[in-house]
Amino acid sequence: MTSGGPAFNETTGRTCNSLRISTEPLTTTISQGSQIRPKSDVTAKDTSENDSDEDLKTEFSDEEIARTTRLAREHAFGSFDSGRAANATYEDVRFSELQTFMGMVGCGTAQGAARFQHRRGTEYDPHGDTHLRAVKQFTPQDFLDGFDCATDRVLSRIASEVSFRRSVTVAIDITAIPYYGRTAEMPMVSGTKDGEGRAFKFATLSIIGQNIPLVLAVEPVRESSPWDENPPNQIHRVVRRLVLQAKEHVPIETVLCGREFDSMRVFQTLSNLDVNYLIPKRTTNSERKVIDQMEEEGRKVAVEPASVHVEAGSHPLRFLYVPSTSGEGTTVFATNLRVGPDEAETFCRRYSRRWQIENEYKSIKGDILAKTSSKDYRVRLFYFVFAVLLYNIWRLTDFLLKAGIDGEIEYAPVLTAGECVEIVVSALIPSDYLV
Repeated sequence: MTSGGPAFNETTGRTCNSLRISTEPLTTTISQGSQIRPKSDVTAKDTSENDSDEDLKTEFSDEEIARTTRLAREHAFGSFDSGRAANATYEDVRFSELQTFMGMVGCGTAQGAARFQHRRGTEYDPHGDTHLRAVKQFTPQDFLDGFDCATDRVLSRIASEVSFRRSVTVAIDITAIPYYGRTAEMPMVSGTKDGEGRAFKFATLSIIGQNIPLVLAVEPVRESSPWDENPPNQIHRVVRRLVLQAKEHVPIETVLCGREFDSMRVFQTLSNLDVNYLIPKRTTNSERKVIDQMEEEGRKVAVEPASVHVEAGSHPLRFLYVPSTSGEGTTVFATNLRVGPDEAETFCRRYSRRWQIENEYKSIKGDILAKTSSKDYRVRLFYFVFAVLLYNIWRLTDFLLKAGIDGEIEYAPVLTAGECVEIVVSALIPSDYLV
């Protein structure tokens, strides 16, 4: 940490740890096996006769990509202050470096520490047990506050290129990390949808858009299970925390949620937060009756007015019955917006944007998340939160590379998540070791 210590954010009420940035020169390029998409694949093509081939770059150079990745890392890659003694053998930044390497190679702590020490030397990096002890110095809230501060820094860098004056559309969803150990005295372990598996679950809120698909907030999900004494799941409280945290960073227009958020309390929570929502409903007897009547009358679209009345308040809403995007049957959505039958189908197509969050989870869990068999929830939460932070570094890198491009920017990233994390690691490991 820098000598100034943690900084307090008067706007959010959170304490942000100062960034710990490596000052080593970045001389390493992407490995020869990496294939970077040509710049022409992520830019709007201009066929103007005034442009010559020499004026149009066909791809981003390895040096440009590496330099931009390092810039993104410097704005988001901060160390969490573990409160360890100033004369501790290893600085906090060493643990972040090891965690990044573990995510890149997809291994656990013991193997990751051994492999990283082989590259950096046994005197440089902590042992795997030391790494885990350092992680356990934190509370779960420390991790969430640290991620929130890192998000602030990411958005501050983006603000120089784009402003969030216009409200954004965000998506909320829950992802599960499988768990195979004992469940006794494991209150944060939940059952899976099939009723047989066990998993740690995390909810995220992400910006949905072509240019900046970032994760703005992370929240643990604690469910009631047969092996614990947890109260019934209060998913609306998770939604409230996610939206409040995200609204500290950007204005929100519409929230898209998965079907598991079909709850009158969730609807009212979002209404109380003054945001619009579009959420698919589970099909019950009431919905089936409307669908049967639609079929009898030959209608493909219907809008049914309704209202929410819960202890937190009340508001009018509408149930939109529209053709399923799969081509079969009818899908029902709930929204607090005034949508008529003529515009219902077009409006509900906005929900298809949620596919981005599924891609996020695939990248985070498949390309970035380090492995662990630890039963300590602090370790599990830290590994996931850190993986999400690396995902945001990847997306910030992609945005900065494309920022100078004229014309519409496509969603397809310039480099993969794995390639980006490899470059982040290459900034930590001397080039002589990257063979």
